[in-house]
Amino acid sequence: MNRRRVLTAIPLLPALALVALDAPSWAADKPPLTDDFISDTIREKLSGDVNVKGAKIDVDVKNGVATLSGTVSTEKQKNKAESLTKKVKGVKSVINKIQITPP
Repeated sequence: MNRRRVLTAIPLLPALALVALDAPSWAADKPPLTDDFISDTIREKLSGDVNVKGAKIDVDVKNGVATLSGTVSTEKQKNKAESLTKKVKGVKSVINKIQITPP
């Protein structure tokens, strides 16, 4: 019985080998997580959110640490900007220097 299982699995070995050898090319398809890429991603997330859109927020990323600065009109906007930033892949931590200036 065990011999039959082994003989059945042998034809699958070349296909598995090809998948394993092709793995590095899968990784190459993903964009690198550079600070510039992370900054751009954060800006996209902020500009696409209805609560934060239009706020004057600057983004700076160094070694995965994102610093947010600028002004918003509510505490909710400040917190939302930080929470969106924390969700971006590659962000290690967030320094939130956003100031609240009511309209």
